[in-house]
Order: sequence, then structure tokens, then C-alpha cells
Amino acid sequence: MNFRALTLAAATAASLLLLAPAAHADKLADATDVMEAYLEFVDYGGGVIFAEQIPNDEWPKMLVIDARDAGQFAKGHIPGAINMDWRQVLAKRNEIPKIKPVLVYCNTGALSAQAGFALRVAGWENVRILQGGMEEWKAKGGFEAAAKATAPAKH
Repeated sequence: MNFRALTLAAATAASLLLLAPAAHADKLADATDVMEAYLEFVDYGGGVIFAEQIPNDEWPKMLVIDARDAGQFAKGHIPGAINMDWRQVLAKRNEIPKIKPVLVYCNTGALSAQAGFALRVAGWENVRILQGGMEEWKAKGGFEAAAKATAPAKH
């Protein structure tokens, strides 16, 4: 390689290194703009739903995603749920339908809220986050939470 070719290669590499931060900054600004727009128009609940708001007959119509890790999923999960670690929802977004209800949960709702936010910002308006996660779902009666919540009070 002659001096001129070497100089050209070095200059090209240097310019790419100098442009990379600018390109990254542009992508970061674009992502921030998308999130800002989402937050300006999202409903107050941000896609959160309580177990007692889901009638028993609606569960089979939903894709239920357990956003916990595989080990936690193996120890117990909502029947019918699939396991998709919360960090992987965008990487696996092609597996998540946009035409049917999707419910995301974890143990308490913290990780599923992050996964749900990411999906909703990415265009999945059909995603809901189970408030309180699996722990609250179990405490409220699981699939029967809605029926229990609307049952007449016992005196």
C-alpha cells in the first residue's frame, strides 16, 4: 500500500469515527422525540389493566406474555402464558401480534411496565400491562378476579 492510499484509508477511518457520535446522537434524539410524542398522547393509565378488569372469558382471546426470566417462568406462571424476557420484547416483536389483545406481566409489574412501554412506543397499541403482576393476580383470585370483584358483598 502506498503512502497516498494509506493516508486516504486513515482519513476515511477518522471521518467515520468522527461521524459515528453524530449519527448516534441523531438516533438518540429521534428516539427521544418518539417517546415524547407518545407521552403527550398516551391515556392516563398508560396501558395498565387490573386483574379484576379482565373477565374470565377474555383470557383465551389474549396473548399473555410472562416477562420474567425462564427460571421464574418454570417455577410458575399464568396458565397459557408464553415466556419472553422483558429485555427481549423488541428483539422478538415479530412474534407479538398487533391484531389481538396482548397482556404483559412479571412478578409485581415493574419489569413488565418497561416492556409494555417499549412495545407501545414501537406501535403496539394493543398491549396492556397487568397492574401488580402475577402476585396481585393470584391474590385477587387469578382468572376469577373479575367475578370476585363484581360479586355481591357477603354479610
